[in-house]
Amino acid sequence: MESACRVYRPRDPRKTPLWALLDTLYERVKGKWEERFERKYGFWRGLADEAVARYLDCGDWNSGFARVRCRKCPEEFLVAFSCRGRGLCPSCGAKRAAELGAFLVEEVVEDVGHAQWVFTMPKMLRVYFLHHRELLGELSRAAYETVKELMSAAAGEAEGFRPGVVSMVQTFGDRANYHPHVHALATRGGWTASGEWIPVPYVDERAAEELFRHKVLALLRRRGLLSEERIELLLSWRRSGFSVHNRVWAHPAQGREFEGLVRYMSRCPVSLKRLRFAPGSKEVVYTRKGGQDTSEPAEDETIDAEEFVARVLVQIPDPRRHLVRYYAAYSNRARGQRRKAAEKLGAHGSSETSQEPVPTPPQRAALRRRWANLIRRVYEVEPLVCRRCGAEMRVIGFITDPRVVKRIVDHLRKRDRPVRPPPPRVPQPVASPA
Repeated sequence: MESACRVYRPRDPRKTPLWALLDTLYERVKGKWEERFERKYGFWRGLADEAVARYLDCGDWNSGFARVRCRKCPEEFLVAFSCRGRGLCPSCGAKRAAELGAFLVEEVVEDVGHAQWVFTMPKMLRVYFLHHRELLGELSRAAYETVKELMSAAAGEAEGFRPGVVSMVQTFGDRANYHPHVHALATRGGWTASGEWIPVPYVDERAAEELFRHKVLALLRRRGLLSEERIELLLSWRRSGFSVHNRVWAHPAQGREFEGLVRYMSRCPVSLKRLRFAPGSKEVVYTRKGGQDTSEPAEDETIDAEEFVARVLVQIPDPRRHLVRYYAAYSNRARGQRRKAAEKLGAHGSSETSQEPVPTPPQRAALRRRWANLIRRVYEVEPLVCRRCGAEMRVIGFITDPRVVKRIVDHLRKRDRPVRPPPPRVPQPVASPA
């Protein structure tokens, strides 16, 4: 269909194993939830109906599309609408992560070194964050306070020291299981109250682990979820089950590598490259990630198909709850103050009367969200260059009328039908000479 109709479609969602899983097993899993999955994953959440329905329509021509045409030749292709959902659609999740990476580089992070901090907790405590999802924001806050307090102590600044921290909550593990943890992008240093930059190249992971451990236990105790006896039991463990890792470093000047780290930190729960499922099968195969050594082979894990669908549905975030949070020097207030100071300094320091207009933050956000810009960042291709003549292509319209959509889709399907081959040639017998 793509080659016959000259339609640019980098993906076909109906051919992915996740689409087949949700299309064939979602209603079955929903019907069995109370009996089979409620004890493990909590009560059924009605928000899954809308999220799954939007995902199954994502990239479907029958839901509408945009027409893109070349300015010089008749070359044309269609672009199906996206669901723009969170936590379920891998394609929209990749675009959302690419947009976040561009936003951080263009408007948030300063030109200093950064480190990726990963905060995890033992399995025994994860269930509290499953049944009380509002605690995920408090978990993110505990991670930030751990970074801030240890950096302040290392820099010798008790008050007024502010690092820049962007925190991202993830709720999935390597097997798409529910595993709440925090990825934080933190500056390797901070700013004093007077604006002086103080580098902090090293923070002890063991000290961070102990501090984060006490903050999480204190959080659960304040909420009445852990008793003093249970906390004493957890503190008596030889291995706490908590961990903090901060040995991955990056700099905004690295460009794509820095954005790639941000995209990894905010990636979708399910990787289509690692998932294999045949329609009608009762099991899925999910390839586990290999170790740090690239020569280490990845392991394949076989999971019950309905169980895997339940794991995926648990990852859908609650509506209107932020998964990305900005703290200290990277908070909205601090960035707004820096922007106003820069605008004031530019107005007083520039004597030129004619200057090029500077795009406003809403205009820059609109440019980052453009379909073509996201395709360039995610797939590293140029979607608006004509494959026939190399000229620029542009969007000429959006087709949303169901009758018009049906006519165009039916026409494309007719053109996609294979042409009937000619009948095979039967060799004629050669006449023998008289």
